[in-house]
Amino acid sequence: MFPKEIEPAEPFHFEPAYEDEPDEPDAPGPQRPWLHVLLFFATLFTTTLVGAHMMFNFRHDLPVFDVERLTEVFSIGLRSPAAFASGLPFSLTLLTILMAHEMGHYIACLWYGVDATLPFFLPSPIPGTGTFGAFIRIRSHIPGKRALFDIGVAGPLAGFVFLAPALFIGLAYSRILPGIGSQGAWQLGVPPLQWLAQKLVFPGVRSVDIYLHPMARAAWVGMLATAINLLPAGQLDGGHLIYSLFGRAHKWVTWAFIAALLPMGWFFWYGWLVWAVLLFFFARRHPPVYDQSGIGGGRIRVGLVALAVFLLCFTLAPVNN
Repeated sequence: MFPKEIEPAEPFHFEPAYEDEPDEPDAPGPQRPWLHVLLFFATLFTTTLVGAHMMFNFRHDLPVFDVERLTEVFSIGLRSPAAFASGLPFSLTLLTILMAHEMGHYIACLWYGVDATLPFFLPSPIPGTGTFGAFIRIRSHIPGKRALFDIGVAGPLAGFVFLAPALFIGLAYSRILPGIGSQGAWQLGVPPLQWLAQKLVFPGVRSVDIYLHPMARAAWVGMLATAINLLPAGQLDGGHLIYSLFGRAHKWVTWAFIAALLPMGWFFWYGWLVWAVLLFFFARRHPPVYDQSGIGGGRIRVGLVALAVFLLCFTLAPVNN
């Protein structure tokens, strides 16, 4: 679903473009602000249409993914301005999480003088989320492991800062509807963070009996995006952190994780098989970082925080097979 090097298929990730070791600083590349604005509003439009469909189903006690009504995903929001506006809680929540993630990367790039684009948002015509995510493109060399670590970790942590409160607010607007979680074409997994939040907001209620408000659905998408980006492989954010910590041994971690994705895909979620293929063909190798100095104990502790975020957002079966 979130097809982030894998570009543009993996939009939540940035792509360093490395060649040989530079003899002089990289010249900044041109910015095209009109393109970023255009893609953002196109994505706002498609995600709002999906959100309007979710809100209609939420108000009428219908499964969020109802095969018989998938043809109406984009039509419900076009019926009236009020119907369209009902999708904004989903779209604005999701785009805020994605924007925070990508701006975390972007601001870290500015801090280190690394040339990077503004975020590209990708609208999706496929029912589900209304977007393929967002990404920035890094167009110059990253000077060292510390910069690589800070740029890599800034996105997931910034996104999580917005994701967690959005989940609790969305749960406050959610309601109990016995068995709703087992209805519809697909059943969504429950990440540990969502499970803990539901225990606080709806004590004693099963996850399958809680009908998530569209805002909480957006937070769920944000959790999935965060977990995928923090996978410890290739050129994902998690792969950058592994490279910062272990250097060239990064490739063995990537190989081990790709191997682990195969049984995960067979037994839990077929999407992991897709990720195994993408990582194998497009993201096994990591571009070199020329300053191989250690990152220090403080960053290692931040890395443990990133690991905790990953574990809170990760689920073996995001969608039932």
